[in-house]
Amino acid sequence: MFNETQLLPAIDAFIEANGEAIFRDVKTLVDIDSVQTAPAPGAPFGPGVRKAMDAALCIARGFGLSVRDCEGRMAYAEVPGASEKQIATITHLDVVPAGNGWDTDPFCLTEREGFLMGRGTADDKGPAVLTLYVAKFFREWCEKTGETLPYTLRVLLGGAEETGMEDIDYYLEHYPMPAFCFTPDGEFPVGHGEKGGFGGQFVSAPLTGNLADFAGGVADNVVPDRASALVRTGRDDLPDADRVKVTREMPGFVRITGYGKGGHASMPEGTVNAIDLVAGYLLEHGLCSDEENRYLSMLRKLMASTDGSSFGMAASDGIFTPLTCIGGVLKMEDGVLRQSIDVRYPTSITPEQMRAACDALAAEGGASFVPGAERKPFYISADDPAIQVCIDTFNEVTGRSDKPFTMGGGTYARHFSRAVSFGMEEPYAAYPDWVGQMHGANEGVPKDLLLRSLKIYILAVARLMALPL
Repeated sequence: MFNETQLLPAIDAFIEANGEAIFRDVKTLVDIDSVQTAPAPGAPFGPGVRKAMDAALCIARGFGLSVRDCEGRMAYAEVPGASEKQIATITHLDVVPAGNGWDTDPFCLTEREGFLMGRGTADDKGPAVLTLYVAKFFREWCEKTGETLPYTLRVLLGGAEETGMEDIDYYLEHYPMPAFCFTPDGEFPVGHGEKGGFGGQFVSAPLTGNLADFAGGVADNVVPDRASALVRTGRDDLPDADRVKVTREMPGFVRITGYGKGGHASMPEGTVNAIDLVAGYLLEHGLCSDEENRYLSMLRKLMASTDGSSFGMAASDGIFTPLTCIGGVLKMEDGVLRQSIDVRYPTSITPEQMRAACDALAAEGGASFVPGAERKPFYISADDPAIQVCIDTFNEVTGRSDKPFTMGGGTYARHFSRAVSFGMEEPYAAYPDWVGQMHGANEGVPKDLLLRSLKIYILAVARLMALPL
């Protein structure tokens, strides 16, 4: 139904006409603090997520799209097609906590030198707005031409991607599986496989010593950029160190604060774990008891690598990049320390082997390892015709010659029978130092990337509509 001689200039004209409105709608969503919190009536993932979902549905209604609130867990907007089979997109409106180190208000969209800055601009509110505009384009196209899409186009909006994806579990129990789905919640060009996920906590025995408190991290899947310990000591000669600040808070106590460099757990290269900085300082200056030192030494061994090699858990398989392992959130409650981990693993290691490595490390620290969530690796062949449409469209619009890839991040794609991640991060792009990664401080996205991605998505959906699904 799509003559590309007519389609391509129509896409360009649509983007030209809607560019400023897109940026305005991104601001509407980014300005909402939608970190998951305790449930409330009608808001299973908390009032912030509920507010963001309502705002997105309001945008969709303004476009004349059919919308549905899926009991507060998901929502969708759609353009009905001749077939009930769906081509779907899926993004999420929840975000990870802001964390530390921001130069701007993370929940107030800021523009700087062609970048939009704020929590969720890249992950995943910016892409969510784009998918709504994809649906807007096709609704207007059908209205103008009198044609009907071959398949229903459904734009899914999630509310718990960052905290376990129970939103999509609920949705797929109550609503039909799309024939094909892509999620703009990763890197370009096309991710057709995702590592497995493994988590848990290293739990100390009740500690008696000098540690009054030790905490760091904002989410299990984020490398902590800030951590601090409150420790009993009469010493007043403790110096600051690289990335570590010492302050006296009250008589007989000092606070040791580490300033790391955060980032996404699936891409830990170049990050600096603040928990490791503080643990190292405590050990180096002899500030804790032997019992506490044993646990701190375990933390240092855990964080001495980001590939698991420091405690015998390294793995690679030739399909995925090597295993990654980071320490996420550390908390101290009633004298017990709990350190979470986030592992992204290839096919060459099993959960049983990882549990054994973690058990052995925990024993060294006088602790126990409590396993958490697990998910198996996900992979579909790059030869799939729908994947070929996506990669060919990306390369055509960008002038690149990239190939589909596998990834460490976990996206919604793994929940579907036929799905991929499809942008919109540019791993090859060189951004200014003041632009941060998704999940990190100063998260930002170029305005021109948003518009270019919209063209890729509209054109890809038009071509997907021509496939037998």
